[in-house]
Amino acid sequence: MTGTERIRNAFSKDRPAFMPYTVLGYPTRQASLETVQILVQAGADLLELGIPFSDPLADGPTIQAATQKSLENGTTLKDCLAMTRELRQQGIDTPALLMGYVNPMLAYGLEQFVADAAAAGVDGLIVPDLPPEEAGELESACIAHGLALVFLLAPTSTPERIKQVAKKAQGFIYLVSLTGVTGARNTLSSGLSDFVARVREQTDTPLAVGFGIGAGEQARAVAKLADGVIVGSALVKQAAESMENVRVLATELREALR
Repeated sequence: MTGTERIRNAFSKDRPAFMPYTVLGYPTRQASLETVQILVQAGADLLELGIPFSDPLADGPTIQAATQKSLENGTTLKDCLAMTRELRQQGIDTPALLMGYVNPMLAYGLEQFVADAAAAGVDGLIVPDLPPEEAGELESACIAHGLALVFLLAPTSTPERIKQVAKKAQGFIYLVSLTGVTGARNTLSSGLSDFVARVREQTDTPLAVGFGIGAGEQARAVAKLADGVIVGSALVKQAAESMENVRVLATELREALR
């Protein structure tokens, strides 16, 4: 089964999929592996594993600080592949996507990176600074190796961009719930329902919503609209405190999707 198929299957349950995000190498290499174990134990349906980068333009203060700490720990793209491979060797079978920016992948070599990612057990990629118009080389490599290249849409996306992404979509489409960077918010965007509906009109590909979701109540509200719920900053913040805090919040979020 290809990575793309494994990702699609994660959305085939009778409830929305729970997709937590964590930064590889944060707060330490070992702690990040333990965090993934806890997220899986709490019921993660998919994993979004963050590759640290020096200019994470889509990320808010919490994830920026975490990725900076991971870089200071010496985490490289090659290390992220090694950690993914190690998680697979530890028995983690949950579909996993690497989330990172395109420059480190270009420096690695796109074809080689995708081949190594597939060999390490990666199922897909999320590259927020790579627009569909410029994604041809990476997209071709992902298709060749059975990985899903997931594109993002925002509330400001034009009808033309929505059609373009819907046509290219593999695995799922990542819907950014608001204009701005990542980070838990107190309330959800008032226009989220209309945004999801606009995209839904164009595709039957699963839609997962991220950015700004930090508590069970918000996850429950998003679950009424979308096929998946992505939570990042709130969990990364808890990882800085304790593994038990991660477990409590992840369990709350997962239970909210029942």
